[in-house]
Amino acid sequence: MRSVEDQQARVTAAAVAPRPVRVAISEAQGLLCAEEVVTERPLPGFDQAAIDGYAVRSVDLQAPADGRDPDDASAPAEVTLPVVGEVRAGSRQPIRLQPRQAVRVDTGAPLPTLADAVLPLDNTDRGAARIKVLEPVRSGDYVRRTGDDVQPGDIAVRAGTIIGAAQVGLLAAVGRDKVLVHPRPRLSVISVGGELVDVDRTPGPGQVYDVNSYALAAAARDAGADVNRVGIAGTDPKRLREVVEGQLIRAEIVVIAGAVGGGALEEVREALADLGDLEVERIAMHPGSVQGFGCLGRDEVPTFLLPANPVSALVVFEVMVRPLIRIALGRRQPMRRIVSARTVAPITSIPGRKGFLRGQLMRDETTGDYLVQALGGAAGASSHLLATLAEANCLVIVEPEVSEIRTGDPVDVAFLGQRG
Repeated sequence: MRSVEDQQARVTAAAVAPRPVRVAISEAQGLLCAEEVVTERPLPGFDQAAIDGYAVRSVDLQAPADGRDPDDASAPAEVTLPVVGEVRAGSRQPIRLQPRQAVRVDTGAPLPTLADAVLPLDNTDRGAARIKVLEPVRSGDYVRRTGDDVQPGDIAVRAGTIIGAAQVGLLAAVGRDKVLVHPRPRLSVISVGGELVDVDRTPGPGQVYDVNSYALAAAARDAGADVNRVGIAGTDPKRLREVVEGQLIRAEIVVIAGAVGGGALEEVREALADLGDLEVERIAMHPGSVQGFGCLGRDEVPTFLLPANPVSALVVFEVMVRPLIRIALGRRQPMRRIVSARTVAPITSIPGRKGFLRGQLMRDETTGDYLVQALGGAAGASSHLLATLAEANCLVIVEPEVSEIRTGDPVDVAFLGQRG
């Protein structure tokens, strides 16, 4: 049997990332930036108020040195300023502030010329024509200066950054409506098997629902692919060949489920014999030891043959297909994140095969350490139980030379879902 690592190396060597494309920033979320986005203008583009209040010269907020009102020597000094105008956010009318004056401003409004601070409303008596200063501010307080965030020539978003909400917002803020990204690889999922019916039909004697095309399509979307769920392709070799050839033209990756067991394997081999080198062999892993891989068609599209068993198919997808998608997306680390966890019960595994067992990952409330509970019973006895995979949030990885792990022993665990 070929080792898991050797098969992964063979698969990833076939990875071809689609050419970067320029897309609208509204469509870039979740994709990898393929360019250094250099800012052409400052952000903010002008001095603006950071809070609702009054634009002032900070020097005008200081009481006279003798502590008395200059107009009434018997009265304690207090600073009052006339309010000579108002500037709202979006205003294009420039205002010049004169000494010992205030201008009412909204958050985001352009700062009047000569103003160097914004006096918050709560620091005043909120007067309309004249304000009393209850607490002064210093120069620069509550002001967003031109270029405080980004200066011209700064890199707003670096190549290799995953574009999320913050990056989309920054791209919009610097005036970019499009960005160069690594696109989602196109992946097609096909199910084969005379026993399969779609979920909108009632299975007859000996028939089962097509689980794989739905489950694998969902897994591929979660990994970041642009997915075409072809559905059930039938078992006639001529018809199957037509379906697969059609997908080789439109996809960068093709996944065929139900194609490595029983008569289905011979039908698939007959249908695809002259499309390329497609090897079906045993890989030293469980579940899903029997699987196929090759590059088919004129463009040598990576094509996978997966087991009919939905759990085995999903595990093989996780171990073999998902890394290929992540590489095509431009991700530097295509594999799932792995942590060490302590087992809460014994775990058995098949000697000589690398185990990828369903598990439930938890945290020890006292120590914060990871704990893991294997799901599904004895190794190899429940690989058909899809419900336990639905409960799992991780895969417990057991090396081929290990057949049993005792309670409390450490074991490697790969996250499933978005955390991985």
